[in-house]
Amino acid sequence: MTQTIIALLTILLSNTLFTPNAFAATQISATIDKNPIVVNESFILKITIDDDVDTNALNTSALLKDFVVGRTSVSSQTSMVNFKTTQTTTWTTLLIGKSAGDFIIPPFTIAGINSQAIKVQILAENDPLADKQQDIFITTEISTKEVYVQQQLTLTVKLHFAAELKRGSLSEPTLESASITQIGKDKEEDTIINGRRYRVIERTYAISPKNSGEFTLKSPLFSGEILVPSTRRNNMFSFSETKPVSVIGDEIQLLVRPIPETFQGTWLPSNLLAIHQDWQPDLTTFKVGEPITRIITLTAAGLSEEQLPLLEMTVPKGLKVYPDQAQLHTGMSSGHLVSQKVRNFAIVASKPGEYQLPEISIPWWNTVTNRYQIATIAAQKITVLPNSELNSAPAVMKNQQNKVLIPTETIVVTQASWLQWLFLTLWLLTALAWFISAKRSRPLAVKTTKIDNINNNPYLSLLAACKKNQGLEVLALISPWINTLQAKAGNKITATLDDALIEINDKKFQDEIELLQQCYYGKEQKTWQGKALTSLIQAINKQGLKVNEAKVLTLNPR
Repeated sequence: MTQTIIALLTILLSNTLFTPNAFAATQISATIDKNPIVVNESFILKITIDDDVDTNALNTSALLKDFVVGRTSVSSQTSMVNFKTTQTTTWTTLLIGKSAGDFIIPPFTIAGINSQAIKVQILAENDPLADKQQDIFITTEISTKEVYVQQQLTLTVKLHFAAELKRGSLSEPTLESASITQIGKDKEEDTIINGRRYRVIERTYAISPKNSGEFTLKSPLFSGEILVPSTRRNNMFSFSETKPVSVIGDEIQLLVRPIPETFQGTWLPSNLLAIHQDWQPDLTTFKVGEPITRIITLTAAGLSEEQLPLLEMTVPKGLKVYPDQAQLHTGMSSGHLVSQKVRNFAIVASKPGEYQLPEISIPWWNTVTNRYQIATIAAQKITVLPNSELNSAPAVMKNQQNKVLIPTETIVVTQASWLQWLFLTLWLLTALAWFISAKRSRPLAVKTTKIDNINNNPYLSLLAACKKNQGLEVLALISPWINTLQAKAGNKITATLDDALIEINDKKFQDEIELLQQCYYGKEQKTWQGKALTSLIQAINKQGLKVNEAKVLTLNPR
């Protein structure tokens, strides 16, 4: 008897579960989660059919005319109650209304069954009913709607949401043939709109069009999930579930003007461009050998850091300039992007006198007045005074600290006279007396003689300073050393470092001296190493200097 009942139940279940027409679709429904809807705000379209059908059976292309169609998710469910099995397939699609008005969501046909059409009312953002409908929305603010090519404009995007945000992402705005960069970090604040509290996330973009013409700036799209009360409730607990949301800002029409044909130079379109200078120390007169710093600052509104031109300066002969790397800054001021370039120039004078620094000019286009303008730093005179701490004579002398100094005066004898022979005779007698004295006392003064040779020989003193990496002493010893080579060649002695470099006429040597000066006189002082310069000095000293056509005899009157 028991086996008979089991057999009957098996036959009954098999006929119920496995008959081909047991789960044939009989109905299809189409619903939306809210109506009316605010323009640019998302709502959910849900299509449900009572059968397990292909997930690709729903075609939403008919919605593209009036709506922005977002992501679509598909779910299937099978349930059994009292031996009765039911199956459903549900499509959930996110839609956004493009414009205000009354629209119709057309019927959908799945498995030969049609859904009903749905009338949808989309409200404008300024509609009185809109404030009561929006849980989340985007506002945009642009600095200007008419710009020139490569002129930067700023777009401020604010995402407002009153519901609890579970997760989400905000895309970037898009504009054809333009560079778009976010400025700074996101800002967050709370605000109250029509008595309702909103959380606001603010993001700012810098946009620079590359081509002229009329363009449409598409605002960012937010896609995410918010928490909403669940439809499942009981007496003890309350549940929340996530709801997908999407919202998009308004599109903005832009007019991009071309570069005026009359403009000459590097194209710099700006609301405001200014250039100015500062001096450190702030003095009207300077001294030879002392570094002074000229700080040039260029500020421009509506230009990026990359668009700012290179800051350079030229100086007359007698001045050396050592520029530092430019510093760049970007920020926002009154809704406009402001960029700044600051560059320091260390200037060192080798000779006293008055110097004329040339004018610095930067042409630019004023986008407010639509006129060509030039920002300038006027030509300026500076006075360089002699430096009592830096003497300038060819022979080697020492101060109280036993440091090498350069005497200030030189006597040049251009023709033979009886004084030459007198001084030559006295010099020979002095040398002979020194030789005899040194020979007698040689065993007792070997070490002392070696030290004196270094101190009295500019070449040895120069090598010793290089070995010890003493850059300032090296600069002081260059001219005395060259003067010894000049004396051997019978040439005219030099008085300044620039003259010495001209006599040497060696590019590598000049580069090493400039590197040395940069290490000591630049804004960022660096440790100087004298190894490379030592090799060059040894090579030049070995080779010697060429003999000039007019031979002269130099004498030290002291």
